[in-house]
Amino acid sequence: MSTGAPDGGLLVIGDVVTDVVARYRTPLAHGTDTAAEIRTLPGGAGANAACWAARSGCADVRLLARVGAEAREWHEERLRRAGVRTHLVVDDRLPTATVICLVDASAERTLLTDSGAALRLSPADWSPSLLDGVGRLHLSGYLFFADTSRRLAFTAMESAGERGVPVSVDPASAGFIKELGTDRFLASVGGVETLLPNADEARLLTGLTGVADAAAALSRRVGVAVVTLGADGALVAEAGAVTARVPAAPARAVDSTGAGDAFTGAFLTARLAGADPVAAAAAGCRAGARAVATVGGRP
Repeated sequence: MSTGAPDGGLLVIGDVVTDVVARYRTPLAHGTDTAAEIRTLPGGAGANAACWAARSGCADVRLLARVGAEAREWHEERLRRAGVRTHLVVDDRLPTATVICLVDASAERTLLTDSGAALRLSPADWSPSLLDGVGRLHLSGYLFFADTSRRLAFTAMESAGERGVPVSVDPASAGFIKELGTDRFLASVGGVETLLPNADEARLLTGLTGVADAAAALSRRVGVAVVTLGADGALVAEAGAVTARVPAAPARAVDSTGAGDAFTGAFLTARLAGADPVAAAAAGCRAGARAVATVGGRP
């Protein structure tokens, strides 16, 4: 299985989001107040994965995304400080995507999502030169949930295929996959090298209740399926069979926001460095443990 160009960079195409993270400890009181700790933080599945890749040691991480003018400088500066080379397209109609992350006492998060400018990323924003020196291309699954950004994803995947650059996809959202349709989503990601769903997404995409069975089934469609299991670690499946169960690293969870993105960033960094999928998944689990111990989705 290809690991990408030795020492090549990572190009992430995805979403930059302004996260409003609200951590509450008592049940939500409908129609009145519930005390919470609230922070406004930079986020987005694509941007988070890029930042975690940089934190995990990838020296060349690039991010293509679309933002509103009102928050471009803030997000650009935060990404630059994280070690990410930004290619942010400014949208002239919609503001930057915003997500309200409701995090309960168990650290589980529920998301209210306004995609804003993120899903207006289009083929006009793409240039094959973005792949110069790139060893891997990663696409946030959110791109596949709108016609315009889905066309951009297809264009980038075609360019990557012409250059022999492996492509990975994080399915991103079980809720949005349901709206789009599982068959349509699976058809859209046909031919990618690596799929990185969580357990709920893997079950939804296959219709199978057993997560190991789901991982194996997905690996018959793509080269590698790596299913994250939260506190239970991850499953690695290749060529129709589960090849490894990777344990989670110890963690004191305070906020699960961005844990999957952390896994993705560390996993892809390890793959670029030559690690096999199992060793890369172990690196991903370690990053995921660090992510749940902090508030927000970034390192």
